[in-house]
Amino acid sequence: MIIVTGAAGFIGSCLISKLNQDNFNFIIAVDDFSQTEKKGNLVGKKIQEFVERDHFFEWLDENYQEVEFLFHIGARTDTTEFDSSIFDRLNVEYSKNIWKKCIDYQIPLVYASSAATYGLGEFGYDDNEATIPQLKPLNPYGESKNDFDIWALKQETKPFFWAGLKFFNVFGPNEYHKGRMASVIFHAHNQIKQTQAMRLFKSHHADYQDGEQMRDFVYVKDVVEVCTFLMHHRRNSGIYNLGSGVARTFKDLATNTFKAMGLEPSISFIDTPADIRDKYQYFTQANMAKLRSIGYSKAFHSLEEGIEDYVKNYLAAAKYY
Repeated sequence: MIIVTGAAGFIGSCLISKLNQDNFNFIIAVDDFSQTEKKGNLVGKKIQEFVERDHFFEWLDENYQEVEFLFHIGARTDTTEFDSSIFDRLNVEYSKNIWKKCIDYQIPLVYASSAATYGLGEFGYDDNEATIPQLKPLNPYGESKNDFDIWALKQETKPFFWAGLKFFNVFGPNEYHKGRMASVIFHAHNQIKQTQAMRLFKSHHADYQDGEQMRDFVYVKDVVEVCTFLMHHRRNSGIYNLGSGVARTFKDLATNTFKAMGLEPSISFIDTPADIRDKYQYFTQANMAKLRSIGYSKAFHSLEEGIEDYVKNYLAAAKYY
């Protein structure tokens, strides 16, 4: 029995697809299933039981003996939400309870952290656990993820295996429900389809030209490959970066989305919204050496490969993974 929290969400639902592909079908899906816009993410997947997020701990107390692994992917991920109490409840306290249950019931754990913990990258993008308390996230979401990482590292008692994954800019199928928080590739496809053109944010930073802002974009299929690797590995507990390891520009992203749609690029620039302008990351790039050092050897999709697969096999036909 494998538990996936955030099961109806973007990464959680893709992880269930990967587990099903690997013949793991005894899946316990945990989420707030009242959010009907996410239902399509779970259609056709092999799931043993659906458990409401608010009833999960009661369920776990009754069924822990059958649980082999727990993926805690569920979180409030809205970077434009500034009510810290929401993140304290859903991202910090809920995660602490999961951690404690995994200790009590000897359940190995992988949980979702975030590259949002790195803030402006003042300390680089190295997953060195010694620097985690010094990081300066730019919003309450990033703060909540870093707060939990710090808390986890301080605990004298830990699950016998655990890993926190700092997801960088993840994109791919099953993000139809995410609205403003969906990947730039998702928005690019929709905008290009409607207008035959794409608008990117201008640079408000002297060191970067318009469209030359750089991010580490990582395809969701690579993310779930790493998750399942860790499920089998169950050694070398700690916090790991999970990106492609390569920074690419937003102009690259837009150009490749046009190409995947069979269109010539038509790109213009608009001001970055005022509510995120002073909290905008101009460069992110995951140092992936730590994950590689414990034996993860699979290649990551290039931005070109990921966009082509996503656009042609999912977005073009509104399909799910």
